Amino acid sequence: MSPTVDPAIKELFGGISPPDAMNVGGDKPIEGLAKFIGFGIQMFIVVAGIFMLLYLFLGTFDWIVSGGEKEKLVKAQNKITNALIGMLLIFIVLVVFNVFAGRILGIVQYNTDGSFSIGIPTLK
Repeated sequence: MSPTVDPAIKELFGGISPPDAMNVGGDKPIEGLAKFIGFGIQMFIVVAGIFMLLYLFLGTFDWIVSGGEKEKLVKAQNKITNALIGMLLIFIVLVVFNVFAGRILGIVQYNTDGSFSIGIPTLK
């Protein structure tokens, strides 16, 4: 037997209801998982881009403060080169992912807000 709640208290605090899967899928957990995976991929791309930019800035800073020393200058050039190669690799991975998963397999669904979710195959 559940205790009854005074209507004034319920009006003040509201009712209790279970969460709707972090508001990503509602009563459809597969859609929630697909949006979660899509969000994870997007966050990985953003974090990788931020780290590559920081590494590029670190290389340019090292170049500026190298004072003309050959060894420090070569290390700074290597940092800048590695950061640019990393940016190129991320761009190539995004293009290949978009073409392969989006166009060929059709498992990527693009949302109206610019985000995407992964279509998870299910049995019916």
